[in-house]
Amino acid sequence: RILTAFTLAVCLSSSGKAQQQCTNGFDLDRASGQCLDIDECRTIPEACRGDMVCVNQNGGYLCVPRTNPVYRSPYLNPYSNIYPPPPAPGPIPNYPTVTRPLMCRFGYQLDENNQCADVDECASDSHQCNPTQICINTEGGYTCSCTEGYWLLEGQCLDIDECRYGYCQQLCANVPGSYSCTCNPGFTLNDDGRSCQDMNECTSQNPCTQTCVNTYGSFLCRCEPGYELEADGVNCSDMDECSFSEFLCQHECVNAPGSYYCICPSGYNLLDDSRSCQDINECENRNFTCTSQQTCFNIPGGYKCLDPVRCEDPYIQINENRCMCPAENTGCRDQPFTVLYRVMDMVSGRSVPSDIFQMQATTRYPGAYYIFQIKSGNEGREFYMRQTGPISATLVMTRPVKGPRTIQLDLEMITVNTVINFRGSSVIRLTIYVSQYSF
Repeated sequence: RILTAFTLAVCLSSSGKAQQQCTNGFDLDRASGQCLDIDECRTIPEACRGDMVCVNQNGGYLCVPRTNPVYRSPYLNPYSNIYPPPPAPGPIPNYPTVTRPLMCRFGYQLDENNQCADVDECASDSHQCNPTQICINTEGGYTCSCTEGYWLLEGQCLDIDECRYGYCQQLCANVPGSYSCTCNPGFTLNDDGRSCQDMNECTSQNPCTQTCVNTYGSFLCRCEPGYELEADGVNCSDMDECSFSEFLCQHECVNAPGSYYCICPSGYNLLDDSRSCQDINECENRNFTCTSQQTCFNIPGGYKCLDPVRCEDPYIQINENRCMCPAENTGCRDQPFTVLYRVMDMVSGRSVPSDIFQMQATTRYPGAYYIFQIKSGNEGREFYMRQTGPISATLVMTRPVKGPRTIQLDLEMITVNTVINFRGSSVIRLTIYVSQYSF
């Protein structure tokens, strides 16, 4: 910047008066009758202070920086050769007043109205600004400056790096004479062109297939129950709950969009817990196809139509489920005395060991003891008899049995009486219906 101090004046003459007057900055030369410039740089002590240099002007003086290249010799008094130096002091003669033409101070010129008008050095290209600078006209002079975005350094206009000074809140790109602010993804630039605010992607873009949760600078996608978020973080796919656990349903799990449901096999109803299955008793509901001669026997998941017991020779029928071989019949000598028919059901895969049937003598004779065994039907060695008392035993299952399957066991109780030297036996013909399912 150039600090300029003007104290410029022009010499005026008044025709018709006995004495000529000079304006400030000029002094009347009585010898010649002319107004001569006063050199303030010589006459005023410390006319300019600091690093300022005094430059005499016609009718005034200038204070310019010592290192400023703009104000050099071209601004020295241009009228120094017009007016000769003042003569030595002497008696002031009385000359008639001489009318002098009007003169303007430096930086001004006469216009068409014979008035002093400012010279626009910038428009006339008579300035000495650096090519990187811009010229700004002032009253009686001009100033060299830089455009916005530049700063003056040693006579050169250098670009200001606004990004270095944090003009932008997030992203900044410096360009010559200016800068440009942008925002990170998930933010939008405010009207001030510098600050950023969070973008609500959930309302502006709706990027998620189900539920969108806005976050600062981003968003999160959430899925409804029964769905899971895919690897892209946006889409939701159905979750196969049935593949997570085999205990969701007692029988069969069926996956559905966003959920699942349980089903039961034929012969079962789904309970209120929506997972457990309960057997339908077709015999109680009379939902069976047995004949009037047959007996309906309910088993898990279905029923069986049992034919009436028919005793084979030499046995005779005592009641509906018992056959007896009379002792007087010689054909009964090596046969069990009685055969009792029993029926039971059992679920598939029952845990082992498991007590499933109990057998005991109805009468105890003095001196007698009893032996219990499986006479037939245990070829797979899945059962054995465990004697639990003097007159009782329990049928124990030792290996899991899978259904559907029908098993017939002859459980024999041998009676030995040493007192009367008697040995006989009775048989329980046990039919076991193993269901297809474990419930």
